[in-house]
Amino acid sequence: MRRFLIAGNWKMNTTRHSGVALAGELAAVVPQAETGVEVLVCPPYPYLLAVGEALVGSAVHLGAQDAYFEAPGAFTGEVAVDMLRDCGCRYVILGHSERRHVMGETDAIINRKVRAAVGGGLAAVLCVGELLSERQSGQTEEVLDRQMEGGLAGVSEAEAAQVVIAYEPVWAIGTGVTATPEQAESAHEHLRKWLARRYTPAFSEKVRILYGGSVKADNAETLLGQPNVDGALVGGASLKASTFVPIIEAARKLSA
Repeated sequence: MRRFLIAGNWKMNTTRHSGVALAGELAAVVPQAETGVEVLVCPPYPYLLAVGEALVGSAVHLGAQDAYFEAPGAFTGEVAVDMLRDCGCRYVILGHSERRHVMGETDAIINRKVRAAVGGGLAAVLCVGELLSERQSGQTEEVLDRQMEGGLAGVSEAEAAQVVIAYEPVWAIGTGVTATPEQAESAHEHLRKWLARRYTPAFSEKVRILYGGSVKADNAETLLGQPNVDGALVGGASLKASTFVPIIEAARKLSA
């Protein structure tokens, strides 16, 4: 059984004080590594060190929300993979729909970031997902294929072992609308079949595919209970322990 990954994407939220307080609450909930569940939080850049310090001694991993693909140098405003590792990061989220559709990142840019991350020792959470108009026109699988092909171009199986896929239907992110368990499972199954074709069937069975898009305490268990859903990338519900911990608990229950 693949180990669940419950990841909190704090986006452009929290202050240093509230972020450290939240990290402390989560550290108390996940004091040691668990066989069935892994927990990750990705705070904004300015709070990485402070949040990381609050997580010391716990099994909660620290991650970043983005990274640049170049080595440290003259790239004003960007943050290198080496810098994130120096801050204690284990993971980095790449290709989130907000980076694609708000900041204009292309598959080619995301691919360079994925290759830089895995080459630099970080695990990459590669986000893919379709717009509402694309789902309504029956293009979901076509969009997922294009994003997977673009994001993993030139990435070997050994490198892809450091990649987690996150399926996030754009129409369900921050909208309160959640994909049905059947919709989520269908997309995840398609992604796993893509991985089997691109690499090998055996490898595809090892890759974790997370669901993201208005995951909450009341739908987490049903979503996580799908055969090809290996965790959750949680946005708004990750900003309070009272709403994030129940999602962790749902994963614990299913992995018991």
